[in-house]
Amino acid sequence: MSEQNKNQPLSPTERIKQGSDNLRGTLQQSIANEITGNIAEDDHALVRFHGMYLQDDRDRREERAAKKLERLYSFMIRLRLTAGFITPEQWVALHHIAGENSTGTIKITTRQTIQLHGVLKPYVKPTLKAFNEAALTTIATCGDINRNVCTTSNPVASPLHEEVEVLANKIADLLLPKTRGYYEIWLDEEKIADKSQEEDPLYQDRYMPRKFKIGIAIPPVNDVDILTNDLGLIAIVEGGKIIGYNICVGGGMSTTHGNPDHYARLASPLAYVENDEAKVLKAVYEVLTIQRDYGNRSDRKLARLKYTVDRLGLAWWREELERRSGFAMEDPKPFHFTSRRDDYGWAQNHHGLWYFTMFVENGRVLDIPELKMKEALLKIAESGKAAFRFTSSQNLIVADIKPEDKAFVENILESYGLVAHTLRATKLRGNAMACVALNTCALALAEAQRYMPSLLTKVEGILEKHGLQDEELIMRMTGCPNGCARPYAAEIGFVGTAYGRYNLHYGGDRLGLRLNKIYKESLDEAQILAELDSAFAAFKAERTEGETFGDFSYRKYIAAAATA
Repeated sequence: MSEQNKNQPLSPTERIKQGSDNLRGTLQQSIANEITGNIAEDDHALVRFHGMYLQDDRDRREERAAKKLERLYSFMIRLRLTAGFITPEQWVALHHIAGENSTGTIKITTRQTIQLHGVLKPYVKPTLKAFNEAALTTIATCGDINRNVCTTSNPVASPLHEEVEVLANKIADLLLPKTRGYYEIWLDEEKIADKSQEEDPLYQDRYMPRKFKIGIAIPPVNDVDILTNDLGLIAIVEGGKIIGYNICVGGGMSTTHGNPDHYARLASPLAYVENDEAKVLKAVYEVLTIQRDYGNRSDRKLARLKYTVDRLGLAWWREELERRSGFAMEDPKPFHFTSRRDDYGWAQNHHGLWYFTMFVENGRVLDIPELKMKEALLKIAESGKAAFRFTSSQNLIVADIKPEDKAFVENILESYGLVAHTLRATKLRGNAMACVALNTCALALAEAQRYMPSLLTKVEGILEKHGLQDEELIMRMTGCPNGCARPYAAEIGFVGTAYGRYNLHYGGDRLGLRLNKIYKESLDEAQILAELDSAFAAFKAERTEGETFGDFSYRKYIAAAATA
């Protein structure tokens, strides 16, 4: 522990981690307790490291309280899917596990993975065992630890995708916790007698001060929103080869309403490391050790790496990273992004394999009477003719299809209406994202994924009124300031403040290189639509040639206000 931190009082969560017997706590007893759907208070923090959050159905709180029943508790369970890849066999397993043990909806997250909601306590262990039998795991997807490692999602984007995917998997393996508690509690592995076998030189007994997110981008595509990560690697490409990576540190979206000390931040380019696998992995590892040793363990609101970067400064970080890594680094090299949207429809990569990027609104894969999405994807998976990849914008790629299998897959997609569904999505809707929010997220102050589709329909009408329906607007919504759908990195962001009310943010850029700012606070729907109507009218009349709405709104509403 650093000299700066060792005399500070630990937060309650830090004490729970350090006294948890390597994340075991009393989880076995909590899960075995049939009297309640809840778990012990300290286990709420520990179960996250095993890939779960305990939630309850907030729509039913009052009803159950009136009947003197405890809350309807259930678990959200999240998979670790490095680079967002899943085999057809694993999709088949996931489909059936979701149908048997959860609400049935397969939820694609903003970090290229899958989570299931509504898993009742008696079904948690069977769910994790079923995942394990399909070579899937939930370990290290939540909690104060390195989470799912994201990459540029579509192999069509770059012939270098395979190389980056290999690196992502090596990073994920390098940063896995050494505890065997997960395997003992959920998979009935025999308890180890010699605890020295799980000594963890990276996480020790305290893990990270807060969650830690890593992404890898291959310019010119920024679909991974690279600068929103704690640690971002930007591939530097020359002559068709990756010559090295820019290391960027300090990204993070979470804020707190009304507290300027808690803020969103984009990662800062820190250094460049040549494309030597050992050096890249060493540098990544030591970024985590620095944050482990110097991150704030007293105030969890100030515990993310972004605050450690701002507190200690980039010059200090560069010197300390070089010292711990054992080699000198160069200054970051220039990079250029041209897009961060998902390109929908069919495309073929340099190997001749085909990919269909499908629109999945807010990442919710489910069957409804007019669109049997889950049924269609199950048929494709059962054929073994396609794998599946997830994007950081909550969409799905039917992937790695051989030329001779394309007609088969295409026929299923078309017959189930999924091609038409994708083509129908307007540019606004196709770029939009929303977090889960109500009814399950305990932090939500307002709706997000349940409300965003209807709001988009009304915004689409306003855009059409002003002849702007072909604009590539990036609009995102969250039900609270934690920012899970990255609203602060959108051209237009909505952040819930109370039920039916949102802060309206303007001025983020199209490519993810500038955060937006609050323009108006706590607006209801009528006020939101009026503000957008006015802004779109001004944009139509006053924009310069080629100016995006993000740049225009920053110029007109944010920069102008700052200099007024």
